Amino acid sequence: MARRRIDMHKLREILRLKYECGLSDRQVVKSCAVSRRTVSIYWKQAQSARLDWTQAKGLDDTELEKAVWGRDRAGGRGTNALPEFNYLHKELKRPHVTLQLLWQEYKEENPDGCQYSWFQERYGRWRKKLNISMRQEHRAGEKMFVDYCDGLYITDPATGEKTETQLFVGVWGASNYTYVEASLTQEKEPWIMAHVRAFEDSGCVPRAVVPDNLKTGVTKACRYEPEINRTYLDMAQHYGTTILAARPGKPKDKAKVEAGVLVAQRWILACLRNRRFSSLHELNEAIRPLREKLNNRRMRELDRSRKELFETLDKPAALPLISQRYEYADWQKARVNIDYHITVAWHYYSVPYQLIHEQVDVRMTGNTVEVFHKNRRITSHMRSHVRGRYTTKPEHLPSAHQKHLEWTPERIIDWAGKIGACTKEVVITILGSKKHPALTYRSCLGIFRLHRYYPKERIENAARRALKFRTCTYKNMKAILAGNLDQQTDLFSEPVKLVSPMHENIRGQEYYREPAGQPQ
Repeated sequence: MARRRIDMHKLREILRLKYECGLSDRQVVKSCAVSRRTVSIYWKQAQSARLDWTQAKGLDDTELEKAVWGRDRAGGRGTNALPEFNYLHKELKRPHVTLQLLWQEYKEENPDGCQYSWFQERYGRWRKKLNISMRQEHRAGEKMFVDYCDGLYITDPATGEKTETQLFVGVWGASNYTYVEASLTQEKEPWIMAHVRAFEDSGCVPRAVVPDNLKTGVTKACRYEPEINRTYLDMAQHYGTTILAARPGKPKDKAKVEAGVLVAQRWILACLRNRRFSSLHELNEAIRPLREKLNNRRMRELDRSRKELFETLDKPAALPLISQRYEYADWQKARVNIDYHITVAWHYYSVPYQLIHEQVDVRMTGNTVEVFHKNRRITSHMRSHVRGRYTTKPEHLPSAHQKHLEWTPERIIDWAGKIGACTKEVVITILGSKKHPALTYRSCLGIFRLHRYYPKERIENAARRALKFRTCTYKNMKAILAGNLDQQTDLFSEPVKLVSPMHENIRGQEYYREPAGQPQ
């Protein structure tokens, strides 16, 4: 290794004691706690550079070092002969290029240049300046950092099948107060409800939540304008906080929770490694006391626990926790059909008929379905889980001005008549199958759209077959056409009369008649 230079303040002291005080080398050694050889080398170098104390005390460290060592530093290694470090850094990124190879090339061009040990040390100093990390100052109550990591397994006691869990970790910025719980997946509902339970455990809400860019939280990751999941944003608005997603590929943006994950793995998962759990509830019950122990354990550097710091720093400055708990809700977009109904989870809900063809936002909880148009709530329904059924409010139906609507039963029947009489009959049957004809518009519209893929003749034949077998629905019409059943020859033939064949072993009707005089 290259010999390290002494600190510049010792060099100044050596020069001061020699020039100003006139001390001997032995006395300077005792005063500065350096070797006699060091004093001799530095003193001779200063003399050869013709540097006196009056000049030296007016120079800064860089100027003094240059004045002492000049162009030939430490035995002929001149500053002008130093390599271009940017060039070295770029070349080292190329395959098979090593620092020793670059030094050999450097020595071929500069025979009097520095040796390999000094070359390596100088490059190492320069490279360290590239990895500059900004120390983040975390204000009290400002942020909670959240993330997932792999958890323990849940074992089915009956089958022995193992299911891996996910560990949700949330860390407060100023106090390092940590919340940990296990969940089965990283899906949207367990992710968001873990936030809710973390807020309830803390008794307050951070002013900002910093998650990673997982899909359940961030719909579209972006360095500058990430798109936050609508349900996640809805939860944040409920508690009055905000979501500040970390930049993609920048784990240092959430370094707090990265360290918190390691702490949770060492002080919680490692403690439970030999235990066997049969349910998620059992696992979380085991995590809870370890989480409390972790937060109450005194940190060596601060001599205070996370809990104490949280009570004095984060909690007083955080947002208050509102009494009404967030109810999980999914959001989706829907377009109002011509029957003024929208489709939500395979069920049809009505909206005011004036919104036909408009796009609306739908908020779905476990019990209700709310519809918003341009951020204004226009209606709500009790949620139904029956597939294919309609939930309709009477006030959403058009009344006096129904004839002015774009789609009416008369217009639908007239359009069907242009295909054929059988198609018209099928449409009339469908319109009469519901209490409100408008509820059947969707099925009729489906039959009309079959015209995009099949000629009129085939649609008419399919309608004839549907009438024959009394299966007048859009699905049956589509199935008939897809299976080419409309082209079967028996569709147009007369019914065949079945006659029993003549044979001596077949008993005729006379055999079964009762003999005369026998009681019936």
